[in-house]
Amino acid sequence: MAGSKRTRKTSNSFEFTSWWADGKNKPIQDLASFAKTFFAKHSLLNILTKYCVLTDDRMLLVMRPYQIVATERILQRIEISTNYRQLGSIAAGGYVWHTTGSGKTLTSFKAAQLVSKLSSVSKVLFVVDRKDLDYQTMREYDRFEKGAANSNTSTAVLKKQLEDPGARIIITTIQKLSTFISANAGHSIYGGHIVIIFDECHRSQFGDMHTAITKAFKRYNLFGFTGTPIFAANAGSGGNPSLRTTEQAFGEKLHTYTIVDAITDKNVLPFRIDYINTIRLPEGLTNKQVSAIDTENALLAEERVRQVVAYTREHFDQKTKRAEHYSVDGKRVRGFNALFATASIAAARAYYSEFLAQQRSLPEAQRLKVGLIYSYAANEAVEDGILDEEEFETGALSSDARSFLESAIQDYNSLFGTSYDTSSDKFQNYYKDLSLRLKNRKIDLVIVVNMFLTGFDATTLNTLWVDKNLRAHGLIQAYSRTNRILNSVKTYGNIISFRNLEEQTNDAIALFGNKDAGGIVLLKPYEDYYGEYAEKVDELLQQYPLGTPITGETDQKAFIALFGVILRLRNILTSFDEFEGNEVLTPRQVQDYQSIYLDLYADFRQTRTADKESITDDIVFEIELIKQVEINVDYILMLVQQYRDAKGDGDDTEIRATISRAIDSSPSLRNKKDLIESFVDSISIDSDVTDDWRSFIDAKRAEELEHIVTEEKLNPEATQAFVDMAFRDGGIQASGTAVTKILPPVSRFAAAGGHADKKQAVLEKLGVFFDRFFKLG
Repeated sequence: MAGSKRTRKTSNSFEFTSWWADGKNKPIQDLASFAKTFFAKHSLLNILTKYCVLTDDRMLLVMRPYQIVATERILQRIEISTNYRQLGSIAAGGYVWHTTGSGKTLTSFKAAQLVSKLSSVSKVLFVVDRKDLDYQTMREYDRFEKGAANSNTSTAVLKKQLEDPGARIIITTIQKLSTFISANAGHSIYGGHIVIIFDECHRSQFGDMHTAITKAFKRYNLFGFTGTPIFAANAGSGGNPSLRTTEQAFGEKLHTYTIVDAITDKNVLPFRIDYINTIRLPEGLTNKQVSAIDTENALLAEERVRQVVAYTREHFDQKTKRAEHYSVDGKRVRGFNALFATASIAAARAYYSEFLAQQRSLPEAQRLKVGLIYSYAANEAVEDGILDEEEFETGALSSDARSFLESAIQDYNSLFGTSYDTSSDKFQNYYKDLSLRLKNRKIDLVIVVNMFLTGFDATTLNTLWVDKNLRAHGLIQAYSRTNRILNSVKTYGNIISFRNLEEQTNDAIALFGNKDAGGIVLLKPYEDYYGEYAEKVDELLQQYPLGTPITGETDQKAFIALFGVILRLRNILTSFDEFEGNEVLTPRQVQDYQSIYLDLYADFRQTRTADKESITDDIVFEIELIKQVEINVDYILMLVQQYRDAKGDGDDTEIRATISRAIDSSPSLRNKKDLIESFVDSISIDSDVTDDWRSFIDAKRAEELEHIVTEEKLNPEATQAFVDMAFRDGGIQASGTAVTKILPPVSRFAAAGGHADKKQAVLEKLGVFFDRFFKLG
């Protein structure tokens, strides 16, 4: 894979795999022990036949050890409780504590799928407590196996499915199930062997609806999955005293995989937290006075909101590692996006208005794309730390709050060409569209009260700005929106808190990890990373001074490894405010070292042969980290403008050298160097650089495409359409019928493989052409 042109590290890469482990999550790192357990006949056959999932997009997923253990314990509990006639009691169930982000959906899916095949089981009900989870879970189930689950949109449909022998797995909400029970006393379904699996089993299952369900069904197994269980320590004081904890409601714990386990296994990321307590205050107000303020109205003082928004805007690119410019059609392809959690609807409105005000005078390309969503919820996390769920019903909003939300949705419609509003169905579709735009990085920041803080997963989201009191369950849930693994650039979840939540954070980590978990769940202090960084940079400057060639494979390999460490440390340090101005390496030095690094990367890929393996087999090139800060065409054109203005004044030589240096340090511009330098040579003093660049690139692109068409005897019109589609979609489409339309006819007497070879050769040439001209127009 090291020699593959398009290889990049993602969550599916080797770097993100984990060890095989035992039932207590202890890694089995010894090869002999691993072979004995993994390759035992019953283990290997179970993995191949029961614990693999071929997704709808043809990806084979193998369940991780903790997922397999949890599934097996559910199956064992069903078998034992059936044999011992315990169905319908707490002893027949249990709960699985797998931390947020560890793949509970896949685990619950396989559990439901395998349980549905048991001859004694009539139905499997997968129960969620919110419509947005109903939507998201259904999509996840469909991703694992089309049609494996039967979702429903109404209680009438639920009734029909419960009565259909062919509907073995049914997804429903707890509200619909409760409504069905109240309207269908004595229904025959209650007498069947029903397995009920609750996703995210927390407080909403601990009340009257839970009691109604367990009273109606006679022969059931009840299982719950949760990332943040309710223990006595974080249980509320209200409600039924016998249904306050997860164990009281669902039975004993069947398996545990905590946030500490997940971070240790690199299944989720640790958090880095900034507590911003130094925002400038209104005149006459001190920090000490602010810490004593406990009312939301005081915290929503206009000056404080203004400064929080100003800080967020100023540091947004830094925290989200966002590229400074948008690429084709305004779609940002690097960097991440963020949520802004507020304490109330009033706060959400205040912040949304302030973002609009501060960005009003900016060009559209420089504005953050900000969304807003709320419906109705309590202002704060309640006594037990659980965030009240926001449903899709906006009818409970005050007329003022609903009118404001309507206006914000109209802003969204104007931005994206949609037509949503606050009416029931359209608001639900607005939520779905907003969640998809978050996942596709088409929106930068979404201001929320409680929505999206639980049950929402987006690997592209890396930052949570917090102006809200959080604790226990709600705190971990909210923070965990940011720590899904995506690639080597995303190394932690960023939390920027405008309130002092340090004690609450430490308590929550201790509760859901262990008392020593802070060192694993939270990143180390800035000084720890900076000290190592400064030491490595000093070593770089001493051992590999610029201007001195690095010769010999041993030295080259050592340089690559050292500079890779520096790139990884810089990737972490750039999110610390203290790093600005203390980078040690100047921008020019960084560019020059990157150029050397990329030269070596290119050399080792070119020299890899069947006889001599390149050193890229045993080291990692951090190309993704260089791309995070790479030069783009806009920057080059700015330098070209300076070069044109200085032409003939004697200052143009240094600018020309700066242009070459910038190109050499950029992974995506190096293969375009001849184009850019040819353009620089062609400009005149009175030319318009931007217009001339577009004309130059259009002409060169047409010229080089015509050369490929002539050389390969392709269909000109079909090839032009094929290439236009590639530039529109962001990549060459190698499969399907489109590519066959551009190829010349092949004789039936041609040698075997001739057509396939021709197709491959054409795709390779068009791939090089695409890489050369993409993002240049």
